[in-house]
Amino acid sequence: MREFIVEADGGSRGNPGPAGYGAVVSDAATGETLRETAEYIGVATNNVAEYRGLLAGLRAAHALDPTATVHVRMDSKLVIEQMSGRWKIKHPDMKPLAAQAARIFPPGRVTYEWIPRAQNKHADRLANEAMDAGARGEQWSETESTAELDTAGGGASGGAGASGGAGASGSAGASGSAVGAVPPEPPGDAAAGAARVRGALAEGRAAAATAGSGPDAARASTESGRGVPAGAASGSATDDTDARAARAVEGARAAQADADGDTRAAKADADARDDAGVLKADARACAGAVNADAETRAAQAVKAGADTRAAKTVAAPGWAPADMGAPATFVLLRHGETPLTPQKRFSGSGGTDPSLSDTGREQAERAAAMLARRGTIQAVVSSPLARTRETAGIVAARLGLDVSIDDGLRETDFGAWEGLTFAEVRERHPEDLNAWLASPDAEPTGGGESFAATATRLAATRDRLVAAHAGRTVLLVTHVTPIKTLVRLALGAPPESLFRMELSAASLSVVAYYADGNASVRLLNDTSYLR
Repeated sequence: MREFIVEADGGSRGNPGPAGYGAVVSDAATGETLRETAEYIGVATNNVAEYRGLLAGLRAAHALDPTATVHVRMDSKLVIEQMSGRWKIKHPDMKPLAAQAARIFPPGRVTYEWIPRAQNKHADRLANEAMDAGARGEQWSETESTAELDTAGGGASGGAGASGGAGASGSAGASGSAVGAVPPEPPGDAAAGAARVRGALAEGRAAAATAGSGPDAARASTESGRGVPAGAASGSATDDTDARAARAVEGARAAQADADGDTRAAKADADARDDAGVLKADARACAGAVNADAETRAAQAVKAGADTRAAKTVAAPGWAPADMGAPATFVLLRHGETPLTPQKRFSGSGGTDPSLSDTGREQAERAAAMLARRGTIQAVVSSPLARTRETAGIVAARLGLDVSIDDGLRETDFGAWEGLTFAEVRERHPEDLNAWLASPDAEPTGGGESFAATATRLAATRDRLVAAHAGRTVLLVTHVTPIKTLVRLALGAPPESLFRMELSAASLSVVAYYADGNASVRLLNDTSYLR
């Protein structure tokens, strides 16, 4: 049985404020990074972001191997103690997140360990990358991430606006680790403390300017997109200048630690941040003087790292060994139209359970004729709802097969939105709809089923059916959300991809599942036989 290590983190710049999470899955035996994931989640608290990071890490591990055991490592004492069962979960925002995390793997297959923040740098950097991307109005991209390279090379976490640690609720714009990036002063003689900090910063700037390509120059190159890890720039700094830079760091820390009193701390904090920004600019200027050869090597290193991650993410399913035998192939048929389909009304598992319309029955007949010509279907499995059972019955009769019913293939329960159009939901429940569109964990009004809960259910159903039909081609007659979810999981795509797929009534999609756990999407939304 495989064992994964999941390291996760989350943070909020304001608590609550702009928030994001990061998680990394690695092989416990080899230490190899298998998957990175991160997301900007809008305004949230630290604890919500940390739980979202845990959920993302566990889901990524489950997608890699649902039979594996997982050891979770986080620097959030709250999450670790609550998920270990030693602390009660009282906050209403935490309870559903913890419940979702507990359902991803069977009980006993996940263990939890608290680690210091210094040992959680990879996930911390991913969370900060996601928050930085969100601040730019962008989505975090695994192929563009330098978190793993920064961690290996000793680079500082976060980009522009990083708060110094994903779990720290710093205000946007506070810097975390560069020489001169000083955290807010503690209570004390703020004016004198600020003066001592500025003195130490001045020494740090002088050391950086003299060094030209020392550790701070290397960090500046990393932050400006050239990706030079600490120590990778050409080393013209002498031991003396390195020592001066080190003394600057210690001097800044000592000055900050000596300050006490809180009446003028806010002003001292602003002064320190101003000086930190000047030093950062100085360091970037020094980095610009690093010779072109070093810069080129750094850019090549970043590109190589990104290409490697992209290859691991994209190429693996298509490069599977040839001796794994025939995959379990799921031919995914969405049911034919019902009276609600042309009106684009929410129609899930909690509504009126409509039957097919005349158009829907004709669509099912055409799908049956096409599948009969193909002649590869060996079994038919259907959702329990009327529209899918009727579609499956028409196809199975043409193929001479029986229909099995699997409750795991049912449509999402849309709660109070059942039977309503999107516009009607927007008018009646605008806040709930916005939350649902923004987060896979949000439930429709009235206690419906979230997309995250649907994905957990579908992943378990998929695993059970793959095991039962290894090497066979099976027709699964189901609904929009289950089919999109199976495709999303096969691709390793983010939850928001559900809103970017078109899936017509009576359309066919195909996913193949191999013995090593990989999946291959072979077809999506084919309706050629209906025209």
